[in-house]
Amino acid sequence: MPDSLIIQDLYIYPIKSLAGIRLTEAKVEERGFELDRRWMLIDESGRFLSQRTFPIMALLRAEIGEDSLSVYHSSNPRESIHIPFTEEGEEISSVTVWDDDMPARLVNSQIDEWFSKVLGMNVRLVKMPLSTERKVDPKYAVNGESVSFADGMPYLLIGQKSLEDLNKKLEEPVPMNRFRPNIVFSGGEAFIEDSWRRIQIGELDLQVVKPCARCVMITVDQNTGIKAAEPLKTLASYRREGKKVLFGQNVVALSSGVIKVGDELKVN
Repeated sequence: MPDSLIIQDLYIYPIKSLAGIRLTEAKVEERGFELDRRWMLIDESGRFLSQRTFPIMALLRAEIGEDSLSVYHSSNPRESIHIPFTEEGEEISSVTVWDDDMPARLVNSQIDEWFSKVLGMNVRLVKMPLSTERKVDPKYAVNGESVSFADGMPYLLIGQKSLEDLNKKLEEPVPMNRFRPNIVFSGGEAFIEDSWRRIQIGELDLQVVKPCARCVMITVDQNTGIKAAEPLKTLASYRREGKKVLFGQNVVALSSGVIKVGDELKVN
């Protein structure tokens, strides 16, 4: 009898491209887990910042409080900035994530100054208000879903066995945080998620819509902020399709509610 598929880890990344937060339960919403990538740092032109260009962002940690986020540099946890969940300032007409332009709201100038000092460049923090609808690519949307400031899809699902398969091929194993998933499950075979279409976690229905193409961001060590060749080089040797290197599956939610670590994942 095949082993059960169990939710092992749940992660959110409240500020795009900063370190993630592991949760024991998460609220599933259309555009992603509650609080996931609802904030984003932008440059002076309004374009998003990411670890691809600024790997130091990996060293900025976030914690969730009762009514705010607390963010600090890993080398100096005592010097933190607090970002209230409800604070929204002036609306700016357009911020950019890849090819998508959308309205967003500034948070406040003091927070901008803190991030600018830590990153050594002029940046601003923006928040995605509920009124902003950034649509998932119609090729992959099921019910016209919207997405947060994530690269393109609301959820990323990866099997622990898939990571273990990769690590067998690496001289130095890498942790799952290199791949920034939302949902990690245990059980099954390596890359079993590649064959899935419709899944159920607890009482919630989700749909697997496409494989996730990986980039240089997975080469950033999340503890040091240092880039290297791996694991992208090895992954490309056996997980390449055309020009894309695939690891993990993008998912949209067909219903809303709460999922928890320990929930069983069922394939429909």
